[in-house]
Amino acid sequence: MARHYFGTDGIRGVVGQDPITPDFFVRLGFAIGSILVKNNHDKKIKHSSVVIGKDTRVSGYMLESALEAGFIAAGVDVYLTGPMPTPAIAYLTKVLRAQAGIVISASHNPFPDNGIKIFSEAGEKLPDAFETEVELALNQPIKTVFPNELGKAKRVDDAESRYVEFCKSTFPEKLNLDGIKIVLDCAHGATYRVAPKIFSELGAEVIAIGNKPDGFNINLDVGSTNPKTIRDATIKYKADIGISFDGDGDRVVMIDHQGNKVDGDQLVLLIARALKEKNQLKGGVVGTLMTNMAIEKALQDLKIDFFRTHVGDRYVLESLLEKGWSIGGENSGHILTLDQHSTGDAIIASLQVLKSLILLNQSLFEATKDFPLYPQVLINVETHNKIDLEKNESIQTALKNVELKLNKKGRVLLRHSGTEPKVRVMVESFDLESAEWGAEQIVEAVKAQV
Repeated sequence: MARHYFGTDGIRGVVGQDPITPDFFVRLGFAIGSILVKNNHDKKIKHSSVVIGKDTRVSGYMLESALEAGFIAAGVDVYLTGPMPTPAIAYLTKVLRAQAGIVISASHNPFPDNGIKIFSEAGEKLPDAFETEVELALNQPIKTVFPNELGKAKRVDDAESRYVEFCKSTFPEKLNLDGIKIVLDCAHGATYRVAPKIFSELGAEVIAIGNKPDGFNINLDVGSTNPKTIRDATIKYKADIGISFDGDGDRVVMIDHQGNKVDGDQLVLLIARALKEKNQLKGGVVGTLMTNMAIEKALQDLKIDFFRTHVGDRYVLESLLEKGWSIGGENSGHILTLDQHSTGDAIIASLQVLKSLILLNQSLFEATKDFPLYPQVLINVETHNKIDLEKNESIQTALKNVELKLNKKGRVLLRHSGTEPKVRVMVESFDLESAEWGAEQIVEAVKAQV
């Protein structure tokens, strides 16, 4: 039986190679829809509506129909966009005045996985309290509303063009990308149509790869989690820059013209540095427990405030809103620029990087060559049983031994993944050998408990 769980990146519906059945998603659509109807009744909103988008996984067709049925049964109207990036749905939810946005996607995971992410009417990830409410509602039987109260479904034919124009509007009108050759890796995912249009219409010479989805090849040897592909293509086509997205378009990594990978930490630093030089930086920068120590030090040198939060873009967003800042992100390439959009958007983040390079009059290599990262070793351990990492004695002993060996010249992070059934082990140190040794010690301790 397929397993369902709630994580920091949304409600993950299906994990692993198990057959996908639509019944859970019918119940899920009805549960969410019932909550929306109740909340909107309290707000005296006459009729509720949701926007549903998806990435390019073959299971998306089935799950889209299942969710649609659940929402309609609850009396909620449904706007269908077809394949669209996750941040596009956040934008369209606001534009169409819907009460929620639903994205059917498993992000950077392989094609057998799928699930959903939920946005509020403000285009922001919903809090944990809402997911708890949904979990409780899932246990209630489906009681379809009366026929005259059923929702209706409508295809949004201009969804793509609306989002393309929105992304272009975040790039200054006085600037353009003329003379810049860009390789775009769309991961055979949700950006495969919109991304080439956006960069081309802004003047860039675009070479698109990973832009032929077939339902089964999303993230397969392409995308931000497989940077070798974009690196090879950037060098092959002698491009100025390589840009690689993940399957649902909310993460990005880049490659400079010499083939060097530039991750999310470095891109956030680059954007913040450019804004600081132009006196346009609002507050400081929010990173996570995974943010490289070298980035923290570089921000300190630039006299830019820095704050770490839990891993997950939701927590970055919460901290940014709490502090009134605008820039934050994760090393995975999930970057938020709240002066442009309410959620992490890989295309918009890329445009902000390109804007920064133009304003600094530097190539990506020149702008990031002084941002060397400390060696960071990340190992994922698959686990199908929940381990209490904080209370497991053998794991905690291994962790403390590694921290003692690092002697405050490095960091250790041990956590459950928010998107996959894995434990993530990260060790960072001034030297690679210490980081590799420390990671192996903790990994062995974790494996012994699986």
